Amino acid sequence: MPKKEVPVKGFTKVNIARQYRDKFGATMPTLTLARIMYKENDLAFKNVEDARSVLRGIEGKNNYGCVVTHPAPERPRNPYKLPESDEREWLPYILTGFKKVGILSDIHVPYHSITAITAALDHFVKIGIDCLLLDGDLIDFYGLSKYEKDPKKRSVPDEIDKLGELLNQLGNILKCKLLYKLGNHDERYDNFIMRKAPELYGLPDIKFETLINNRVEGIEFIGDKRIIQANALDIIHGHEFVQGIFSPVNVARGLSLRAKTNAVQGHNHQTSEHSEPNLRGEIKTTWSLGCNCELHPEYMPINKWNHGYATLELDSNGIDFSFKNYRVKNGKTL
Repeated sequence: MPKKEVPVKGFTKVNIARQYRDKFGATMPTLTLARIMYKENDLAFKNVEDARSVLRGIEGKNNYGCVVTHPAPERPRNPYKLPESDEREWLPYILTGFKKVGILSDIHVPYHSITAITAALDHFVKIGIDCLLLDGDLIDFYGLSKYEKDPKKRSVPDEIDKLGELLNQLGNILKCKLLYKLGNHDERYDNFIMRKAPELYGLPDIKFETLINNRVEGIEFIGDKRIIQANALDIIHGHEFVQGIFSPVNVARGLSLRAKTNAVQGHNHQTSEHSEPNLRGEIKTTWSLGCNCELHPEYMPINKWNHGYATLELDSNGIDFSFKNYRVKNGKTL
């Protein structure tokens, strides 16, 4: 007699397995996916092998006791029976379903610039955006930095609480979708846990995203250094390249040399633009964004930073876009 599915908090093992297979794609090896599934749902499955058995069931590879409604997904060709790999497919985040997008980068709470953010909000409210993309480094995490730091500066809990206040205000003012792409400063929290308390790393309750979701509703996170694809425009924070992006002319030119396509980045706190035509006469343009934090911090008082933000309009054809990059000086949009 076939086994029955075991309910787990409104879900079943089979449903959980289908969600993970859909999320990670058909090419991820079953054992690798089973490890991820068990790590994140250890109350639902007895062990990794239990999770693997359920996955094999939905793939039509055993008689787990469920009706197979999905055909077995395509798997990597492996005629030589090589050992299963932990290779993971790195997929972009597709930004779709929006017409007008506001973009803010490098806010660095609690060192945010109220005047710069206010100038951007004035513009966003005026044009009516339906999505706000927060392009990394929303929080500074000064206390988790590997560099020398003043112990009298704000504590990590204070920074997280203040970020929650800011995000709630942004949601209340703009009443639109909030997308949070993690930058190198945002990643400091999980990296700190990984270094100092590896046994706790991966627990859902202490993840950075969980801490924010407990304070703010409706935030969608984009992590793992994923590229955001918005029609024919690629958006990154700027730390995705291991050696960073530098150009003696401007940041946008450095991005052009790396990206070879229409692209936008924050990270360097400078507004710049660079365009180049290719042999076919197609023009590829790259932009870098100004920041929304204090311009002369103690660790780098002399710099070339400026305040700024951007707007993005997306055509429904899935290709065309209109990008406008703005500078802010003394609280006024230029």
